[in-house]
Amino acid sequence: MKKKEGKSDADSDDEPDYFQYKIVVLGDGTVGKSSLILRFVEDYFGKSYKQTIGVDFFVKRLQISPKVQVALQVWDIGGQSIFGKMINTYIKDSHAVILTYDITNYNSFADLQDWLRLVQKAFEGKKMPVMALVGNKTDLFHLQAVDLKSHKGFADTNKLYSFFASARTGDQVNMVFFKLAAILSGVEFKKEVVQVSVSTISFA
Repeated sequence: MKKKEGKSDADSDDEPDYFQYKIVVLGDGTVGKSSLILRFVEDYFGKSYKQTIGVDFFVKRLQISPKVQVALQVWDIGGQSIFGKMINTYIKDSHAVILTYDITNYNSFADLQDWLRLVQKAFEGKKMPVMALVGNKTDLFHLQAVDLKSHKGFADTNKLYSFFASARTGDQVNMVFFKLAAILSGVEFKKEVVQVSVSTISFA
């Protein structure tokens, strides 16, 4: 959804464009969905595991170019929700979906096929949302159970944007969300904007 606000036709060109998008993060329990989101939204990492029951959502505003501001509504879907009756409702109006797995847990990667089918079912007959694949926990690379070829193959086959990240260290986490925001709003993605804009982001 695009929200464009201006004082008048005369000065509307000087006003930034405002976009609002819903991003849903899916994947098995313990893959670090909540940790990724909290690292992005609050730059926080909790050392103890707390299972998400049902759904949580967070909002963060980004300045991704001088003339474009984006509000991301990020939905954290509990891993057990794959069996829930409401899962289609959570997914169906999303603009982007992030499929997340733990690089040290092969089963969490294999289960992404089921999560992908849920998205495809929710958008049956409609345009699919922007889709991304995130391999989380790269700080545990020495325990890697999913090889790069498998990750890349799944991403390429299903036309997913591909990322690796670590919620623990924060490595590449902002990159994931900034790039999706840029893709959704049609702005050319520049890596340097991620570093500059992080300090100027406001919270909802």
